[in-house]
Amino acid sequence: MAETVTAATKIAQQADAADGLAAGDAASLLRFEDVTVAFAGEQPVLNRLSFNVRRGETRIILGAAGSGKTVLLKTAMGLIRASGGRVFLFGEDVTNKAETELFGIRSKLGMLFQESALFDSMTVAQNVAYPLLNQRAIVMPKDQMEPTVRSSLRFVELENTMDKYPSELSGGMRRRVAIARAVVTNPPLLLYDSPTAGLDPITAHTIMALIVKERDANNTTALVVTHRYQDGNLVANFRYNPNSGRLDPVGPEGTNTIFMVMKEGCLVFEGSQASLEACTDTYVTKFVKRPQLEAA
Repeated sequence: MAETVTAATKIAQQADAADGLAAGDAASLLRFEDVTVAFAGEQPVLNRLSFNVRRGETRIILGAAGSGKTVLLKTAMGLIRASGGRVFLFGEDVTNKAETELFGIRSKLGMLFQESALFDSMTVAQNVAYPLLNQRAIVMPKDQMEPTVRSSLRFVELENTMDKYPSELSGGMRRRVAIARAVVTNPPLLLYDSPTAGLDPITAHTIMALIVKERDANNTTALVVTHRYQDGNLVANFRYNPNSGRLDPVGPEGTNTIFMVMKEGCLVFEGSQASLEACTDTYVTKFVKRPQLEAA
């Protein structure tokens, strides 16, 4: 049976599920409790949003433009402050923490921003090294900096671009550099904001394959905002095979992937891919394309 998709019911279900969950629960990496974000004179961008991301999960966040997906990620990082409710990161209540208090917590987060957000005046290597140099909680000896950056670029198969500038790269290559920057600190939690936006299907598949590779190679937890259902389908149904360097179908056991659908700042669906595809809500079904599985 598909999950109930009204916002009020969904919030109630989430509140029930959260009963007994202590703020310091080690399995919970990110938790929103009735989080509202509202800007002066406007309707709430997030409206009493509640969910709990546990270690090892991948969350696929779907929804129409303006539904609050990007704001959700920025609120999780503390770049946008909640107007109401509470935000927990790694068991800590970060809702009202000062900016300086967030430095250490943010060092455990990796973020892929929309359109990559690389610095045009920096080389690829300098872009990837940026978190290592500018996150105060990270202290890395200088002699380890270059090998770490090189390893991160090798992970996305762009080791030979270290001295190039973003303007010399294609859109897909820039997105891969941004992934290398997001993972260079080996964070346990990764936030991907529209990683395939504006890319052709083949390049988009390459980007999502890297996200799956990162998940499986380093056991990371991730939130992926996307407008492409096939992105979530790939994450939910394939695993990275380190022996072949390819993605293999996982079969009926699937992966620990949860789908979320946002509408006007509310979470109107949260559940498995099977439940999402069985859902009959007219808004939710807009984001389900039921593609056939293909060899990756």
